[in-house]
Amino acid sequence: MTGHDTILLAHGSGGTLSHELVERLFLRYFRHPALLRLDDSAVLDPGHLSSSRIAFTTDSYVVSPLFFPGGDIGKLAVCGTVNDLSMSGARPLWLTVGLIIEEGLPLADLERVVASMAVTAERAGVAIVGGDTKVVDRGSADKLFINTAGIGLVPPGIDISGDRARPGDRVILSGAIGDHGMTIMTQREGLRFDSPLESDCAPLNGLVAELLAAVASIAPQSGEGSGGAVHCLRDPTRGGLATTLNELAVRSQVGIEIEETAIPVHEAVRGACELLGLDPLYVANEGKLVAIVAPEAAEPALAALRAHELGREAAIIGRVTEAHPGRVVLRTALGARQWVQMLTGEQLPRIC
Repeated sequence: MTGHDTILLAHGSGGTLSHELVERLFLRYFRHPALLRLDDSAVLDPGHLSSSRIAFTTDSYVVSPLFFPGGDIGKLAVCGTVNDLSMSGARPLWLTVGLIIEEGLPLADLERVVASMAVTAERAGVAIVGGDTKVVDRGSADKLFINTAGIGLVPPGIDISGDRARPGDRVILSGAIGDHGMTIMTQREGLRFDSPLESDCAPLNGLVAELLAAVASIAPQSGEGSGGAVHCLRDPTRGGLATTLNELAVRSQVGIEIEETAIPVHEAVRGACELLGLDPLYVANEGKLVAIVAPEAAEPALAALRAHELGREAAIIGRVTEAHPGRVVLRTALGARQWVQMLTGEQLPRIC
């Protein structure tokens, strides 16, 4: 099926093997049209029951360690699900939580995680309305795994999906990349830097709401009808920015060109990546988004992002082109052009 007889860690990386697993196995059996769009949330039309569509998503979190600078597995679970809903333009409303707990986990650690989830949900304006708990034998899990599901509402007039990028669109990144992944990695390796690393884990629904409001009055100039000036939204988690852009290029069958000098990277992250031999383009993020917007919306969108506390480092990093459909090109600081591939293998296991 994927050239392997057993599941590898790389099948969970968000990169090439993950996509092969989804396309060659899961999509052979699960064929609902909402699923086939392969967006971060399934957007469902309730028909006469509501003028809004329903966004529905689920995710599981297995990060190690459970606690890290800037967050913990509980905060990560709430933010990740809120963000997946937000990437469809939805207003997140309700979450459910499933906990798989290993025998021997200190009760104080569990309470710390649950309290963190409650605080994060309140900050994001969502309610945790249901859940489930399972305890497994010692050695059958790594302390604590969390599954979350979320529901939100997509307002009329919003049509955001991975297949909507068009030539001429601009690519916007909401801030510096690599903070989350390198925080987790340096914690595992016991590395210390002059500028401490901290995860960017944050709920992005407020940032997305400001973005959509800022461009709501911009009429499309492409002649393709309504749907809004924001065409694609993604949070570049597993596989990082490089993998996310490749996904969007393939889904929309367009080329994407980005400028290396325009991509914000904190110096501590750059230094950690150089030390460990990693590329920031492939490192996971948990509080950043990529927006592909109509060219006439680029400047208002950028201004709206920069006005929000989570988007102050936002930048236009590239554009969509008709050339090389399905592929991403990076113009380096030296002016050279190189292909940016989707992540292959497993760069950082157990990152989210």
